[in-house]
Parts: sequence; C-alpha cells; structure tokens
Amino acid sequence: MISKPLIIGITGASGVIYGAELLRVVHELAVPIHLILSEAAVRNFAIETDYSVEEVRKMAEVVYDNKDMGAAVSSGSFRTRGMIIAPCTVKTLSAIANSFTYNLMVRAADVTLKERRPLVLMVRETPLHKGHLDLMRTAADIGAVILPPIPAFYHMPKTIMDIVHQSIGKALDHVGIEHSLFRRWTGATGKDGNPAVDEGSASYKERT
Repeated sequence: MISKPLIIGITGASGVIYGAELLRVVHELAVPIHLILSEAAVRNFAIETDYSVEEVRKMAEVVYDNKDMGAAVSSGSFRTRGMIIAPCTVKTLSAIANSFTYNLMVRAADVTLKERRPLVLMVRETPLHKGHLDLMRTAADIGAVILPPIPAFYHMPKTIMDIVHQSIGKALDHVGIEHSLFRRWTGATGKDGNPAVDEGSASYKERT
C-alpha cells in the first residue's frame, strides 16, 4: 500500500530553512512529499540558504506550480496525510483564514481544512499586532494548528540546526510522522538532577 503524501508548502517569509529541513527529514523518512513553492520562497532560498531551488525540488516526489489550480492537491478527493506550511507568511495566513483561495498554496490548505486533515501553519512574523493575532485566532477556529517556530531550550540546543529541528519536529508530531529530531521532555529531573530527556533520541546519542 502506497503511503499517503504530505503536502509541504514553503512561502516567502524569512526562515525558508525550516521548509528545506522539513523536506530533507521527511524525504529521509521515506514519506512521499508533494511540494508547493511560492514565488517569494524561491527568491529567499538564494538570500538565506546554501540550497539551490533544484536541490529543494529534488527532495519531493511531486512539485506543483503555485498557479496550477487544477493540481491534484486542489481536490479533497485526492487523499493526503495533511499539510505543513513552513514558513508561513502573514499574507498566506490571511488568505487561509478568509478562505481566499487565490493560488494553489491557499487552495491546498483550504482543502486540507475542509477534509478535516491536519494543517500546520508555521507563521513567521514578529512583533505581532492585533490584526495578525486575529488572523491566527480565525485560522485556529476553522481547524488550523498555529505553530510559530519559537525555540525551546529544555533539549539543550547547541546549534541553530538543533533549534530548527525542534520546531519542525513539533510540526511532524501534528501530522503523525515519527521522528527523533530533538530530546523530548520526560519529567522535571533526571538522574543527575538536570531536566530528564529521552535518551533514545538521535540528538541525545550524537552528544553522548
């Protein structure tokens, strides 16, 4: 039986490394990926990362043109395991919150919601004014998970990538994809009096 694909959307907010690493991890986990890149995201890969757009595209089984409103993911009859938009601009958040399906990214997100599949929005903006917060509340009311990439520190990150992996690991949790991207909290104290961690995680093993 072929595994249902995960839709990954990458918009033009700062932080396209979240989308790139999400792609790499999901690809390595052998979960099929259907990718939608916004026009601004393509530009940001050149500005913020060492990834070429060609490298990014190669990690997905299917790559859609953001203007292709007839793509498979534009229909609810095409079954997926859900969608993660990483990062998610406020413009895209606004369109999703208001069901304004002006491109494939937003249409795929709208379909994900109407079919009651998980939609995770890694909104990247700060500071937030009331209009941003109202959009997040509206999107949450209609079923989206609002998951800004806000770092945690209980897993003792040592690199920027440790921080990135903790955020995308949280996103993968919401679409039911198992991973070992960060140390999970297992209680207030461990054997040495420090915060307890999951010693079975890959990140723990790499440091010990």
